[in-house]
Amino acid sequence: MAVKDYIRERFFPHLWCAGCGHGIVLNSLIRAVEKLGMSKNEIVMVSGIGCSSRISGYVDFHTLHTIHGRALAFATGVKMSKPELNVIVPMGDGDALAIGGNHFIHAARRNIDITAIVMNNRIYGMTGGQYSPLSGYGTIATTAPYTNIDQGFDVVDLATAAGATFVARTTTYHVQQLTDLIRKAVLHEGFSVLEVMTQCPTYFGRKNKQGGAVEMMKYMQKITAPIGSKAKQKNPELIERGVFVEKEQPEYCNEYEKILQRATHEE
Repeated sequence: MAVKDYIRERFFPHLWCAGCGHGIVLNSLIRAVEKLGMSKNEIVMVSGIGCSSRISGYVDFHTLHTIHGRALAFATGVKMSKPELNVIVPMGDGDALAIGGNHFIHAARRNIDITAIVMNNRIYGMTGGQYSPLSGYGTIATTAPYTNIDQGFDVVDLATAAGATFVARTTTYHVQQLTDLIRKAVLHEGFSVLEVMTQCPTYFGRKNKQGGAVEMMKYMQKITAPIGSKAKQKNPELIERGVFVEKEQPEYCNEYEKILQRATHEE
């Protein structure tokens, strides 16, 4: 299938702000699926509420647009009922780690075969630019006009500690790596977490004087480095990109099927 066959062209042009990184994520997602050669009927995309969650409206897969913070709960139900499907959950700061934080850690510890793409633009863009669990100390937001004093979550550290069996990070600047990591995350059997550092020039960039989309993307290039690189060794402050965790562990749906078999046999 061609790339254009995976999108709902009737819903374009999209509603994201000019320069938003979510369109880059959508592009890489479609290219990753095209490279995998999957049928549209093999994929279910589940999203909650937020700028990032609008992705589900633009892809021509089975899609489920749910309520804020509960995307992983709905996705778990889909996966348990139809374990043969590939379930992808695009999430933003709030869906993943604020109101949705509890669902996130428990999906990780269960190791259910779902791909969670966490788009980290460090802000709540849809509702006016409030600070989020990923904004970080010292940033400015609508609800933090005199700077934010909350420390931000590290998505990679949190996902790893919660038990996710595939954990990776990249940025919207590194588009080829982004496509490759989405492909790897979808192929992995278990709970996969991919953090995508992305830009929100409308709220985060403007309020924190980071410039427009181009300047913000160049900044992400500047502050990141491949895992274990010489650049990281020279400057420990750099944020690492790549695959942090990739391991095999019993997958939840497979283990649940064994429970059903035991129960049926005992009867």
